[in-house]
Amino acid sequence: MYQLEYIEINRGQQPDALVIWLHGLGADGYDFKSLIEQLPLPDALAIKFVLPHAPVLPVTLNNSAPMNAWYDIYSLQENSPEDEAGINLAMHSVENLISTQFSHYQAQRIIIAGFSQGGAVALHCYLHGSVEIAGVLALSTYLPLKDTLADLQATRLASKDIFMAHGEADEILPLSYATRSRDALMAQGVHVDWHQYPMAHNLCNQEIDDLSVWLSNKLS
Repeated sequence: MYQLEYIEINRGQQPDALVIWLHGLGADGYDFKSLIEQLPLPDALAIKFVLPHAPVLPVTLNNSAPMNAWYDIYSLQENSPEDEAGINLAMHSVENLISTQFSHYQAQRIIIAGFSQGGAVALHCYLHGSVEIAGVLALSTYLPLKDTLADLQATRLASKDIFMAHGEADEILPLSYATRSRDALMAQGVHVDWHQYPMAHNLCNQEIDDLSVWLSNKLS
């Protein structure tokens, strides 16, 4: 487990809700700072956004070049081997951040959001973690270690609520990756609020509006 450094953005006075927002491969916590500052959220909704920086790791996919990464990626081919140890280490590090720095927030007032690789970690935390949270924003991402879903109790999965969004023209993680992840989740009883948009591996204005509505409904 590693200690995560992070930046904070407070939306509203005396936030009583917490959103941990995980960036994608090669980025850092500042990647979504301006977007979060401009999310169309109700003025009455007070949220602390925490944007951690992933550690610097060698990434096999990129010729083992060191970069901010939540875990190693060997290939972007579906069903290729996955860095299970690294994914679990990232999960424990995010949970440690919550339990040591933000334990005063109630579970039903905590959301984990993530884009791309960060979204994979967010999903893994939600499904396999020991820290209870209210839901996940899974953006342009996929479900890691999806075969481990079968190990989870059906009653645990039935209570889960995920906003999942993907671009129809995503050139990094094709739409099919996300739809198969969605289908695997739904087959196990997970509630997935699915959205797809005419965009590439990024976010669009309609998605930002939609996730803001979902976030507002979850935390109001």
